[in-house]
Amino acid sequence: MSMRISELSRETGVPVATIKFYLRERLLPAGRATAATQAQYDGEHVARLRLIRALTDVGQIPLATVRWLLDIVDNGAAATPEAVGAAHDSLPPVVPHGDEPPARALRVVEDLGWAVAPASTALWQLETALAAVEDVGLPLSPARLAAYAGAALDVARVDVADVPTADPQEAVRYVVVGTVLYEPVLLALRRLAQQHVFTSPPGNGQGNDEDPRP
Repeated sequence: MSMRISELSRETGVPVATIKFYLRERLLPAGRATAATQAQYDGEHVARLRLIRALTDVGQIPLATVRWLLDIVDNGAAATPEAVGAAHDSLPPVVPHGDEPPARALRVVEDLGWAVAPASTALWQLETALAAVEDVGLPLSPARLAAYAGAALDVARVDVADVPTADPQEAVRYVVVGTVLYEPVLLALRRLAQQHVFTSPPGNGQGNDEDPRP
């Protein structure tokens, strides 16, 4: 598949001016030059443009961070844990960091028996979130926190099980891009599930006093 920039624009829905900006910023690889001011583009450019727009539109990632993420994907040199950290650090919310790990959030993950990096951005996000719910009088009970953690661990196991193993670059791409773009899916599903539970009659997917887990 070979196309001019106007056709690339129609194929992806990205304006020509935006494509030229991505080219200047080297977020999008240059096309194959066919004349002094013309170039041809292909399916790789289509995929790259869709990835950039997904990161910016769905992931709400600023372009400076998109550049950083794309560099990790392109190089494929980072170990998977480092790629996970890079992806997590790129996600909102942005919260203040201290010099030492946040004590309460660190205690939560230690009680869960999870192995996490003490410098993880997600620890500070958890600390801020726990403080916020307490400030408005809605602290998480141990049972709710355990339920949330259990659900998160189930999702994480599915995510990690699907990481490609044959190609390091594909593994990094899956971890970084998947972490950024799957998170909005989880958020939307949680909100839809709440609607379902509120509107469904008892016994039709709504919670009850019995623990459905084996």
